[in-house]
Amino acid sequence: MTLAIEVSGLKKNFGEVQALRGIDFTVEQGTIVGLLGPNGSGKTTTVRILATLLKADGGSAKVSGFDVAINSDAVKETIGLTGQYAAVDEYLTGRENLQLFGQLFHLSKKQASERADELLQRFDLADAADRGIKGYSGGMRRRLDLAASLIGRPEVLFLDEPTTGLDPRSRLGMWEVIESLVAGGTTVLLTTQYLEEADQLASRSVVLDHGSVIAQGTSDELKSQVGGDRVELVVDSPDQTESAKQALAPIASGEINLNVQEHKVIVPTSGGSRAVVEAVRLLDEAKIAIADISLRRPTLDDVFLSLTGRVAQDEVSDSGLASKKSRKGSRR
Repeated sequence: MTLAIEVSGLKKNFGEVQALRGIDFTVEQGTIVGLLGPNGSGKTTTVRILATLLKADGGSAKVSGFDVAINSDAVKETIGLTGQYAAVDEYLTGRENLQLFGQLFHLSKKQASERADELLQRFDLADAADRGIKGYSGGMRRRLDLAASLIGRPEVLFLDEPTTGLDPRSRLGMWEVIESLVAGGTTVLLTTQYLEEADQLASRSVVLDHGSVIAQGTSDELKSQVGGDRVELVVDSPDQTESAKQALAPIASGEINLNVQEHKVIVPTSGGSRAVVEAVRLLDEAKIAIADISLRRPTLDDVFLSLTGRVAQDEVSDSGLASKKSRKGSRR
């Protein structure tokens, strides 16, 4: 097993705020690992340290075998970074933006032009290549931003919430692009608040909360911590919810939850699809009419709620200054 990223005891403080409290995780070469958690959990701080944009206060980190504190120049040669906001020049065309980044990577004018053409084709931007960025949609800007981070053919790519602000269609398109990169051998560390994004893309996930790793593993391993599937049903009238709860007790593997206002009953179960059949039988015997019934697998949202007691949503940013963050600095 070859490790592309190694993080050990990493710490970072912003004044009295402990952004990272000694986190540990690794990323295997050629995989996608999700770094999950709300703003304030330490995701962006971790990425900035790994990308040599920020110095840690303790612990160590290696990228492609190079220590980020000791061999920062070597690290920069192997990485790409796409942050939360597109870092493209609105006064240039898409082609001109990519050519500019190519020259910043010390490519010749011809090499920069050829690489720009290659990436414009790859990211389905060729038809808009000579249009000004001001006319690009949000999804097009994000694709161009990702293309720019690939100019130097990085071994390791840091994607810091790459689909923030995108509509569902554009988000799906970005997922396809990311999957194709990994299929080509790129290692990706993906930070996100969209837990379904990690569920879709990541082979493993690391869950952060207030600067600490609170869980890590595959999606299935994390979901297993929630306690199995749920049978969710809607009864015809609210006064039947309690009766449904009593009738379904034999198939419950934990506490049955009621939402009387929505006529909903949620039953944790380990019976899989068979539990739905059994639930229908039990409700029929109890003469309880149902409007809808389904089996729901636990999501990573459920995992975060189970681990922290709250959903993964926007809170305070890592350093308290996320809204003011600049995308200046090395893209590598």
